[in-house]
Amino acid sequence: MSASPARTERNVLGGPLQTCSTRPLTGFFRDGCCNTSPEDHGQHTICVRMTAEFLAFSKAAGNDLSTPVPQYRFPGLKPGDRWCLCAPRWVEAMEAGAAPAVVLEATHERALEVATLADLRYHAWVGDDGAAK
Repeated sequence: MSASPARTERNVLGGPLQTCSTRPLTGFFRDGCCNTSPEDHGQHTICVRMTAEFLAFSKAAGNDLSTPVPQYRFPGLKPGDRWCLCAPRWVEAMEAGAAPAVVLEATHERALEVATLADLRYHAWVGDDGAAK
């Protein structure tokens, strides 16, 4: 997915922030990107590719991401969906061995305030072509 031409936000690799997902529509601003602002107290900055393991971990931790919540236009997530995840929750999942894969080009540079680039790279999603995504 490509970045919006007007976007000045950067990803953890120093390049332009790429779109994480428009289906389902993600991001604190529901613009498809893991943009952030001072109002984003959860810091929804890490673009991940959902796994069944992480969804179960998150539900057990009190944040059910798999059940739809229509009043908030939240479709519920399934394995394979890309989503802007809160950086502290991703670190918590990583420490528990349940971190979902990270889409580096779509992960906002502010994620580095909470997670290390080494950890994000270690958990980078690798596409069918063998390249980190």
